Amino acid sequence: MKALFSVIGIFEITWMVLVIAFIIGELVSVGLTSIWFAAGALAALLAAIFGAPFPVQAGLFFVVSFALLAATRPWAQRYLNSRVRRTNADSLVGEIIRIEERVSNMDQTGMAVVRGQEWTVRTCEDNETIEKGQSARIVQISGVKLMVEKV
Repeated sequence: MKALFSVIGIFEITWMVLVIAFIIGELVSVGLTSIWFAAGALAALLAAIFGAPFPVQAGLFFVVSFALLAATRPWAQRYLNSRVRRTNADSLVGEIIRIEERVSNMDQTGMAVVRGQEWTVRTCEDNETIEKGQSARIVQISGVKLMVEKV
């Protein structure tokens, strides 16, 4: 074991363990969470192999990790989220509906039937009203209420 430590130092072993741990963490998770830190640990491992002191290794780990994180995460999130399909109630957002009962936030009235289910409806603006029979666009879902805007 001493021979192993004379060829490979404690820092090299530490960085190798971290690279492996971050890669396993990335494989286990469903999203991009730790791949940037695996790259940073790999850069620190290479610095350790070439004899750089520990503060340089640690600095390289942080700089590479956070530079990659800052440079690629927004792109990766945009790419990954573009493939997400809305399900259940979230799929209603953006849909045009017909109002079945006058919508008034002040009077706390409003109802629509959407895909066979009765929903309480409120407008996004408190002073806006939508009359029965008019069309509205679902902007968001707040609890059990559809938040709509007049079309």
